[in-house]
Amino acid sequence: MLNDTTLLLDLDGVSVAWVERLADGRRRVHLVTADETARACPACGVFATRVKGSAVTRPRDLPYGESGLEFRWHKRRWWCREADCPRRSFTEQIPQIPAGARLTARLRDAAGCRIRDAGSTVIQAARDLHLSWPTAMEAFRTQARDVTEAPLPRVSVLGIDETRRGRTRWERDADTDKWRLTRDRWHTGFVDALGHGGLLGQVEGRTVADVLAWLATTDLDWRKGIGCVAIDMSAAYRAAIRIGLPHATIVVDHFHVVQLANKMLSMVRRRTTAETRGRRGRASDPEWKARRRLLLGREDLTDDQFATMWNTLLSEEKIGQTLLTAWIAKENLRTLLALAPTGADRHQVGQARWKFLTWCADSDIPEVRQLATTVDRWWPEVAAFIDTGHSNAKSEGINRVIKLVARNAFGFRNTDNQRLRTRCVTTRRARGRLRTAQPDQSGHL
Repeated sequence: MLNDTTLLLDLDGVSVAWVERLADGRRRVHLVTADETARACPACGVFATRVKGSAVTRPRDLPYGESGLEFRWHKRRWWCREADCPRRSFTEQIPQIPAGARLTARLRDAAGCRIRDAGSTVIQAARDLHLSWPTAMEAFRTQARDVTEAPLPRVSVLGIDETRRGRTRWERDADTDKWRLTRDRWHTGFVDALGHGGLLGQVEGRTVADVLAWLATTDLDWRKGIGCVAIDMSAAYRAAIRIGLPHATIVVDHFHVVQLANKMLSMVRRRTTAETRGRRGRASDPEWKARRRLLLGREDLTDDQFATMWNTLLSEEKIGQTLLTAWIAKENLRTLLALAPTGADRHQVGQARWKFLTWCADSDIPEVRQLATTVDRWWPEVAAFIDTGHSNAKSEGINRVIKLVARNAFGFRNTDNQRLRTRCVTTRRARGRLRTAQPDQSGHL
């Protein structure tokens, strides 16, 4: 029974018999079966020819209009004519509405896709589609298999970074009477740091064993394709990469190196203030007023700002001289890192490194010397950044999305659900789910 109303409904396997409007304004759609395969026995597959009776079901479908639609499917019950079939009778069913289903398949798919591709929370998708939370969550798990079971994309630069999840949970072991960690507050994420693959996987914890456990789940050929690994200044991640990816070049993210220098400068400021003034810094102290500008690069300060800041600080004598020495060390380090996009040769890099290390060594400031020691200890990884220019910026961006997903969900109790949600949300670009509608030549969408 093909008519305009059936075409408008566009639900495969059924036809619209008639539509009535109820007293409360809702529309009730009466459906009949339009698929010949619906009378095939689900046990043996033989087409039935003898009708046993009729049945009426009320499957729910996608919202249509402001008031929605209410379905009444008038279907038949058949006798199975196969003598050896264990199923004597059955009702009609179609792929969109299986036997016993209260929801159409496209309604379940829409609920799962809203969470997987649109970034919607489970409860919001359930409210919009008038479903329960467990139903929406199960639909999401079904749709998420397309993401989790898909092969990992080829990655040339792997990014590894941690993000904080929540509080640590401990439980007492009944056998040994010792406390053991059951939930770590850190998650380690593995990201395509150069392409658009997004979040490749997550594990709970941030130890060497945690990183190696995830790498062990990947294919050997996939691991061989990784040329560089971008990390922050984490000794655990560096040790794990040397074991799990011995052929890969470790690149330290320059942002964390500069962050380490800024922390050094802040520590020098606090210690110098405490030693000179015998107290913590106050709003009236010049070094406290300049605490933000001290962390800025020289190129981010105008000449007037630069002159005003240092003229005021140097008038404080010891405090100003100490801060100036630490600030120059920080700027020398930034100058060294700034050689990355310039294609500098080994002579230029070595000269900039020598300038930074000698300045730190000649200073009588323990924090500055400790910074130089740390950079020297991490020099192979810092040099790799200068040579390649690779950073862990995409990992930091994905960490922001992970935290946004957690905030929208008001936190997660189940770590598996959190990892599944964040994996789907952070891979939308790779799956082409972030593209907006583009107008054609006539200007229409």
